[in-house]
Amino acid sequence: MDFSAVSSALKTIDKLTREVTSLWGVDEQVEGLESELRWMQSFLKVADARKVDNELIRTCVVEIRELAYDAEDVIETFSLKVASKRKGEFSNCIKRSACFLNEGCLLHKIKSEIEKITTRIKELTRQLKTYDVSKLGVDGEEPSSSTERREARRPYPHVMDDNIVGLDDGIKKLVTVLLDEQSECRVVSICGMGGLGKTTLAKKIYHHSQVVGHFKHLVWVYVSQHCQKRKVWEDILSDLLILSEEDTKMKVEKLAEKLSSFFEENKCLVILDDVWNTEAWDSLKPAFSARETRSKILVTSRNKEIVSHADKNGFLYEVQCLNYEQSWELFQKIAFPPSNSTGYKIDAKMKDLGEDMVKNCTGLPLAINILGGILATKYPSLTEWLKVSANVKSYLKNDQGEVLRNVLALSYDDLPPYLRPCFLYLSHFPEDYEIPVDRLIQLWVAEGIVSSKQEEGDDGQIAEDVAEGYLMELAERCMIQVQERDIATLKMRSFQMHDLMRDVCLSKAKQQKILYIADQSNACQLSTIGRVRRVSVHKYFSIQCIKSPRLRSLLFFDKFLPNGERDKILKSICLERYFDNHEGEVCNPLVLFGTLLGLSVYVTKLRGIWKYMFNNFNFLRVLDYERGGAAGCKLPNDIGKLIHLRFLRLRGLDFLNSSLPSSLSNLRCLQTLDLRIKTLSFFKIIHVPNVLWRMQQLRHLYLPKHCSPKTRLKLGTLRNLQTLVNFNTRNCYVKDLINMANIRELEIRGPFIIEDFNTEELDKNPPIIQSKYLHFLSVINNKGSIDPRHLAHLLLSCENISKLSLDVEIRRLPEYHYLSSNLAYIKLRRCELEEDPMPTLEKLPYLRMLELHEEAFIGKEMFCCGQAFAKLESLSLKELNNLEEWKVGEGAMPSLQRLEIQKCRQLKMLPDGLRFIANLQELKIESMPKTFKDNWEEGGEDFCKVRHVPSIIFQDCE
Repeated sequence: MDFSAVSSALKTIDKLTREVTSLWGVDEQVEGLESELRWMQSFLKVADARKVDNELIRTCVVEIRELAYDAEDVIETFSLKVASKRKGEFSNCIKRSACFLNEGCLLHKIKSEIEKITTRIKELTRQLKTYDVSKLGVDGEEPSSSTERREARRPYPHVMDDNIVGLDDGIKKLVTVLLDEQSECRVVSICGMGGLGKTTLAKKIYHHSQVVGHFKHLVWVYVSQHCQKRKVWEDILSDLLILSEEDTKMKVEKLAEKLSSFFEENKCLVILDDVWNTEAWDSLKPAFSARETRSKILVTSRNKEIVSHADKNGFLYEVQCLNYEQSWELFQKIAFPPSNSTGYKIDAKMKDLGEDMVKNCTGLPLAINILGGILATKYPSLTEWLKVSANVKSYLKNDQGEVLRNVLALSYDDLPPYLRPCFLYLSHFPEDYEIPVDRLIQLWVAEGIVSSKQEEGDDGQIAEDVAEGYLMELAERCMIQVQERDIATLKMRSFQMHDLMRDVCLSKAKQQKILYIADQSNACQLSTIGRVRRVSVHKYFSIQCIKSPRLRSLLFFDKFLPNGERDKILKSICLERYFDNHEGEVCNPLVLFGTLLGLSVYVTKLRGIWKYMFNNFNFLRVLDYERGGAAGCKLPNDIGKLIHLRFLRLRGLDFLNSSLPSSLSNLRCLQTLDLRIKTLSFFKIIHVPNVLWRMQQLRHLYLPKHCSPKTRLKLGTLRNLQTLVNFNTRNCYVKDLINMANIRELEIRGPFIIEDFNTEELDKNPPIIQSKYLHFLSVINNKGSIDPRHLAHLLLSCENISKLSLDVEIRRLPEYHYLSSNLAYIKLRRCELEEDPMPTLEKLPYLRMLELHEEAFIGKEMFCCGQAFAKLESLSLKELNNLEEWKVGEGAMPSLQRLEIQKCRQLKMLPDGLRFIANLQELKIESMPKTFKDNWEEGGEDFCKVRHVPSIIFQDCE
């Protein structure tokens, strides 16, 4: 059951009663509403505990959620428009006297709305009380705790390299085919039904050291069920780092021609993941039409016909189901604790149950992963395993496709109540979308999915930590697939959903009427639905089709107004053909007039979108723009009407006017604000009015990259801030940082100067940051330097950071005692250090990753002494143009696994000390002189120093 809506409404009421001493005028109504909502919450909990799931209960849950949303909206409106103005006693009364009549009318309206909602709840309550919930389900035990199990297991049991069985033969065959340049085969296909591990196998090929060394460029692109050739081709160009602004406006035929030429001239491997049919291939093949090429294409698909259709000499590899031994091996990896863990012992009865359940999974890896994930959370409770076993047998009676869907559905049914809304929320995101963890957590918190009871629990976790725990639990249950981890903390940074798991998510979300996914194909249908709370726009459509005034969430995954819509506007005023025939005739009066007319109509269209949104969706809590795009002259003042907003993301939107409206000050409930907009003005700078200090609930603030000189922001009141990006001392005040006791991530971009700084006695200067939670600090300045003393004092305040990135000229690295001993990751770029930084950095006890890039060090010699860098696992040296000699003492960097050297053209040789680093797994040499390569590849005079390294990769060393 979804308790989040009711819990959020109760939280709003509780907050109102705590903050406002008098609820004069609505106190009885609020108390009655709270009482009814608590009964509803109790009903849902009992129904969920009894595992009640029938049409009656599903209908009631939807209705309860709608009533809770209405209640929360009206209570919050009272809080923001009436109750907040009653604070301040006599002085505030004088200010309010002029609008007393308006307040009285508003109070009467709110009182009436609360009474209507309460009446509706009472009627629903009366209906529900006629049913005995206890007779609708079977009482059961509480699910077993998974805390001890979580500690014993690897953090993410489904991660590809940890839990893979039965793919070795496929990897060997596919690598052989792809590396064979004598063969006429150009297209290789991995086929099989959903859930067999096609994409997993393709990823193993993509990261295979022989494949990486053989091809000059490797590209991975998701095609998905709804193939859009322009998007696929632009994604390929982007991955190849050759996508220009002109390409986004270029005709598709030109894009195909550019790609085809590139593949003919360069040896590339392109992986097209999830191609559904031959029509999709036919739409994409013009980009792969080069005949004389050494490039190859690897396709994953459920359709065997594609490879023969695409290439008569193509190679088809069919992924097979696992045999029983492989299935059992995979199941054991997931469901049971590691065999080397303390107290490892498998109960004989549990082993028998596991073997029986594995048989029912019919060798499908995804089904085994998910079933194992469910059982892992219940280990070592035999009772819980017996319950799952009984359900599995009833689920797995149909054909294989149905088996898989049912196992996936079983994983949802097994979720505890607090995880279900979190999982269903993932249905907002498009197919194959890589979901950023930080953004998702911010959305969860903004939507109230993390309740106040959990946020104020005994362990003192803030909402973001609770949400991160929920996400980790979904990963442990194998319901999401981790794509990227934080390099310092190894926490998830992004993840994806398997398309079959997403199908289950969409099905359940549709069943419970959680959201509406909109595009041009179903816009008309949306216009007939009056009660929609959340809309996720995957493909542009006219927003005027949404007729729901109580809309709470609006997420856009397409541009604000795509180029295709702009072309339609020009076509509607008969200008498109004229512009095509007179391209380049800028001085032609008719062309100039037509341009101005088209621009006027275009801007009017954009203004109409904003106006409709701000005038009709006054209860919006989430407004998120994913892909930016042209958005009109300026952000309208009417945005101040959206007083309920918690999450506002405007990143990438282009405005002609570079000033943001002061009406942003009305958005007092904002928790996340992303102002990284763009402007078409000459100076490319944004003016932000000094109103952000009013948003005291802000938790995450992203300022524009470049603010105008007249922007001066006071941020000292933002005590809840956890993320602050693009801070600098030209537009903000250093003294405000000390008030941000909860800051976790700080990115400084631009000048950082401490006023009235005592240069003689550094310890006499007041601290800059007092947050014990700060774990990431970044300093970027493309156009200037930072005083090393100011930097040292800043670092001294950051005693707990684990990640540090310095992209600024400093000339001298601060001494060791200024650096946090917790540092696990350091990146230095364009620092122009004159002295060898290694003697300072090697003292950091937990440093695992070090990157020195683009003139980070401008000296000629670098030395790592013996016993230095005890924990270092990865070292990257790029574009250190003056470096001639690098020495590594015996015993240095004993944990090093990966070494990368790129464009250090003056470096004469690799250090002799590499021969002593037994753990080194990969050595990558890129864009170095050919003589350097010849010395270190097999047969070269220095190869003996690195012959123990399993993977040595040379790229562009010619």
